[in-house]
Amino acid sequence: MTGEGSLRERLIDVGVDLVLTEGSASVGLREIARRAGVSHGAPRRYFPTHHALLSAIARRGFEDLGARFEAAVAGTSTPRGELHALARAYVGYALERRGMFELMWRHDLLDSEPQPSDQPRLRESTLPLFGHLTELVARCRSERHAAQHTDWPNETAPPPAVTAAALWSNLHGIAQLWAWGSLQLALGAPPPGRDPGDDRRDRLITAVLDAHLGPVTA
Repeated sequence: MTGEGSLRERLIDVGVDLVLTEGSASVGLREIARRAGVSHGAPRRYFPTHHALLSAIARRGFEDLGARFEAAVAGTSTPRGELHALARAYVGYALERRGMFELMWRHDLLDSEPQPSDQPRLRESTLPLFGHLTELVARCRSERHAAQHTDWPNETAPPPAVTAAALWSNLHGIAQLWAWGSLQLALGAPPPGRDPGDDRRDRLITAVLDAHLGPVTA
């Protein structure tokens, strides 16, 4: 990597660390320059606007989340199993890397202008993930109807993309409300001997999948 490329990546590294420790509101070109030990004008060579800087940081988050998704679905053999694995990875990522997670979906803060490289606009970085989610929803429906020997497609059901969007919204809500402590308050104390964290979140994820796709039948 060239010196210029190396400096650009170092500035992004500093920005990622700031987002994770202090949130996206703390990220500014001058603060990143100070922490990176370079002049205040140095970041402007790579990030002419604050949105461009935040977009470069958020792209790292999408890369990280994509890698976690790949690891999560390894070994799954059904579309429903893959959806459950992706949902758990999504909620887990939100709680582990909260600042980055909140930035990644703030498309009002991110740069949507065409990029000088062959990379897509950052606002479109979520589309392949959403497309895969929609595909999995369609496959789950198809397999369920085949198992029940009913006609497919079901004209009364919303399109797979609508169901996928609702499913994504529910998972995002679980992540945010759990991070704020609201769900724990609503659910009350866990039963004796039960894990108050992962187990309860997993039960919520299962309930969301059941609500949108129907319960798993033997």
